[in-house]
Amino acid sequence: MTSTPPMPPTPPQPYAQYPQPPQPADGRRGRTVAVVVVVVLAVLAAGLGTWWWTRDGDEGPLAGRPRVTDARAGMSYGIPEGWERNDKKGDLIGAFTSSIASKGKGFADSAEEGNEEEGGGVALAGRSGAVPESSLQRETERAARSNAEFFYPDGSSELKESEAVTVDGRPAHTVALVVRDGEGGTAHLRLTLVSVDGTRSAFLLGLATPGTGVGPYADKGPVDEKVVDEVVGSVRLN
Repeated sequence: MTSTPPMPPTPPQPYAQYPQPPQPADGRRGRTVAVVVVVVLAVLAAGLGTWWWTRDGDEGPLAGRPRVTDARAGMSYGIPEGWERNDKKGDLIGAFTSSIASKGKGFADSAEEGNEEEGGGVALAGRSGAVPESSLQRETERAARSNAEFFYPDGSSELKESEAVTVDGRPAHTVALVVRDGEGGTAHLRLTLVSVDGTRSAFLLGLATPGTGVGPYADKGPVDEKVVDEVVGSVRLN
């Protein structure tokens, strides 16, 4: 049975200008994907009065679903069926301002304990300094790779998609990575970075984690890849 490593003594912080993953504490390298995800979700906490429930509009895969409105990041995004806020037990670490995750997936220590739905998904929003339109592609790709390295320090990533998009008329860029976890599993990571105005940007990171190689997900592929893309694709500015 995998045990959860101790938490870092202080919350990790992103770099000031661009969205960055939190920095792993010493001794975290070499841990399994399940442990990394459990640790990250354990510190993604709660009680921010900066977001609330709304309903999505009539367009897109998440039409009619509740939405997270994250006032600190200045964005909102849809909540798929079977997902819930996962920031109820404390404060979010400095890199993120809100988070949701699929319920009951990927957080058990082993499939023998009755969890047949290993793997799952998580989405994390955040804000950062200004990113000019000319730098969006470079900074989005860099931030995506940095997050892939944080979540899977013993793995590797490959660029699957890199595309200029717009979010409510503002320039943005979205990147998708195929992430190999170093243990035979494959995760899916998508990050969209929006240049909100000349003073700030906002980002939404989605991660579909691999299965564990047992039960119905024995191929170890990312279970919630399509749903993660739908969440990130639903981002809107407040």
